[in-house]
Amino acid sequence: MRDAQPSAIFLKDYSVPAFLIDATELRFELGEEATTVHSCLTLRRNPASDNATAGLTLHGAELELLSLAIDGNTLSESQWSVSEETLCIAEVPDQFELRCSTRIYPQKNTSLEGLYKSSGMFCTQCEAEGFRKITYYLDRPDVMSVFTVEILADANTYPVLLSNGNRTDVETLEDGRTRVVWHDPFPKPAYLFALVAGDLQAVEDTFTTCNGRVVELKIYVEQKDLDKCEHAMLSLKNAMRWDEQVYGREYDLDIFNIVAVDDFNMGAMENKSLNIFNTSCVLAKPETTTDAGFQRVEGVVAHEYFHNWSGNRVTCRDWFQLSLKEGFTVFRDAEFSADMGSPTVKRVEDVSLLRSTQFAEDAGPMAHPVRPDSFIEISNFYTVTIYEKGAEVVRMIHTLLGPELFRKGSDLYFERHDGQAVTCEDFVLAMEAASGMDLSQFRRWYELAGTPELDVSGSYDAEQGRYTLTVKQHCPDTPGQTNKPPLHIPFSVALLGEAGALRLNLQGQEADSETADNTEMVLHVTEAQQQFVFSELPEEPVPSLLRGFSAPVKLHFPYRRDQLIALITRDTDGFCRWDACQQLGILEMTAAMESAKAGADYQLSADFSGALAQLLADDSLDKAMLAMMLVLPSEAYLAEVFKPVDVHAIHHARERLRRQLAEALREPLLQTYERCQDAQPYQANAEQIARRSLKNTSLAYLMLLGEEGIAQKAREQFAESQNMTDRLAALTTLVNNEDSAKAEALMSFYQDWQHEPLVINQWFQVQAASSAPGTLEKVKSLMNHPAFDIRNPNKVRALIATFCVQNAVNFHREDGAGYAFLADQVIALNRSNPQIASRLLQPLSKWRKYPEAAQQKMQAELKRILAEPDLSRDVYEVVSKSVSS
Repeated sequence: MRDAQPSAIFLKDYSVPAFLIDATELRFELGEEATTVHSCLTLRRNPASDNATAGLTLHGAELELLSLAIDGNTLSESQWSVSEETLCIAEVPDQFELRCSTRIYPQKNTSLEGLYKSSGMFCTQCEAEGFRKITYYLDRPDVMSVFTVEILADANTYPVLLSNGNRTDVETLEDGRTRVVWHDPFPKPAYLFALVAGDLQAVEDTFTTCNGRVVELKIYVEQKDLDKCEHAMLSLKNAMRWDEQVYGREYDLDIFNIVAVDDFNMGAMENKSLNIFNTSCVLAKPETTTDAGFQRVEGVVAHEYFHNWSGNRVTCRDWFQLSLKEGFTVFRDAEFSADMGSPTVKRVEDVSLLRSTQFAEDAGPMAHPVRPDSFIEISNFYTVTIYEKGAEVVRMIHTLLGPELFRKGSDLYFERHDGQAVTCEDFVLAMEAASGMDLSQFRRWYELAGTPELDVSGSYDAEQGRYTLTVKQHCPDTPGQTNKPPLHIPFSVALLGEAGALRLNLQGQEADSETADNTEMVLHVTEAQQQFVFSELPEEPVPSLLRGFSAPVKLHFPYRRDQLIALITRDTDGFCRWDACQQLGILEMTAAMESAKAGADYQLSADFSGALAQLLADDSLDKAMLAMMLVLPSEAYLAEVFKPVDVHAIHHARERLRRQLAEALREPLLQTYERCQDAQPYQANAEQIARRSLKNTSLAYLMLLGEEGIAQKAREQFAESQNMTDRLAALTTLVNNEDSAKAEALMSFYQDWQHEPLVINQWFQVQAASSAPGTLEKVKSLMNHPAFDIRNPNKVRALIATFCVQNAVNFHREDGAGYAFLADQVIALNRSNPQIASRLLQPLSKWRKYPEAAQQKMQAELKRILAEPDLSRDVYEVVSKSVSS
């Protein structure tokens, strides 16, 4: 393991590499005990470097150096030195060929970084710094090289041998091994290198690009999973077509491969032409995969494919610029998913994640800008801030420029920087050049951590027919950043009258009209306080603010209940309708918690249940959107609203309100449940997904009533459903409501699907998320179940992370047992898979949000972890920042 007190790396210290690698030739001899890697690097001094006499320093970790030669001359041990993380050669020519042989042990590599062997298959994961576990190299994203890769392995055991680019040679050797050569003509950094060797089968198809190139498409899986690839293949072809139509980006090679791997730390990896996927992000069929799973496959396949341009052809100069590729690509995949399904539902789903997870990160010890200033371990910065908030920053540029100028800017960005490693600044400069808009103040979004807050008030002058919006912005202090300057915030607004949206006439301020009838505008909020005056208004309007969630901010506006009801029932913006439901739900939660504290019962307000009943009666509404509007604010989001966070008070108040809603809406919910039944063959299309979502939301409410007739409906749905969405939804309601059929249903589900690892992960999740007392003990017992393997990240996420992140009422047990359990798992995983260990720490890092008694127990566990010897950099960074926050 690494030093327990490693030092930080700072963006301000960036310097160009002293050397460049024009060509990389690799030869892998894959063995059952060890693997030998031979590299031949064509190096030259970087003309942009100001150090013309620098020695060569290469990155390396956990390598056995076998030999080293420059231009054919073997180096003696006195000519080089090796440390835990580097190989240094003091004197080298200006141009030379370096040959290096190393031995590595993929079978022992439990970190799942670099080259590792799992489930009988060799696989790589090199982003961010895994390549240095394969051979000595300049493992940094601004060193781009053309790769040629030769792989030798036993022909019977590993009939499939894959790497990046095009296959240029294949032969069977006399010793029974196969030799395959791959060549990638596009220069790439080492983090995009990939290799796979195993006994795999392929599902094949083709795609013809807009210029007539026929691309061979293959998805490699284990034979048992061949019937689960159709949706991923369709998603890939849809993504390729969409990228041509929306961004003008054509695929650039003759082959595109995807490989599904069960043991994988990430969701997927965009290695050039050889994408490696977690099985959970590629395998899907109705019997084993929920609607959410189908949508995840579609989104992740698209995301990794879109990286071919926004990440591979144009990559990031250094890891501080990670959001350059990830934020842009998340924005692209979100727009794709919106076009494939319901744009409003997709937007609400993304905002829900941002509010419950990213806002929490912004308020915690690991808060960092979209472009961080420093890090200790880059793996800790694959965060919702880099990805989701980074996507929101790109979305704001899209909002400010409009679709046409944004497309012009993206075209210029790709044209300027094709084949380069660049910065977030380069992206914004391309947008400025294409649009003529000054985005200098907007750049602060990349530099400042924290979630900005908008305090907005409105006043109506009936005599003048004027409505004035006063907007104040501020961004709270975060670690290392105080007294922050104003940001450039696109603030989309409309004003609602009794008959609909009113025409907007803005006095003396710059704004962009988004609608032909001038009923919606994007206001440019650029100062600490601004006023926007709208004239010629015949009635007092209800303001519809932050439409479409036009900026990742916290909005504070003193809405009256009648105004929220008006937004819920009359607004044309789906996000604002949903958000009004959430705000009304928060008002109900606040009143319920205050009543409980006073020892009184709280009764649900009639206007809230009435508004939801009105929605249920409206057949014209998107059923998926209606399902989302029916759901009360999540406990995770409420934990961002109430301070300090009284987990148990929130949980019990929310459950009481859910039961009261079920009672108030029993008949319309029951009618909705019956109306949404569908005997059609399963399809993962927007219409069917919406129907199932509303049906199962209705069932979840109805089950709270404790009626035998309704429980029987849930049991029948569980037993008779032919798709995993409905079956898992029924199982979840049976488990969460302690139905008498709970144990039998869990056993039946396991027996039916015990040979499907991804389905069993869902079985683990349902049990780990149960709010019933004793769930922690159940989770501990499930860790001893034959289907659980702590070495598999998917299993860890399904059982341990689900319990610690999604089951607040049981994780935050008053005796602190949940905290101790998590600390135990982090300590254990620190030794085998530091990436997964550090990601598990998130619930403990938020200790300051909770009451004093909980704070003390959480801090004690953090200090226990910090006291462990040989902490990885991954865990050390998170726990040390958490303790000192």
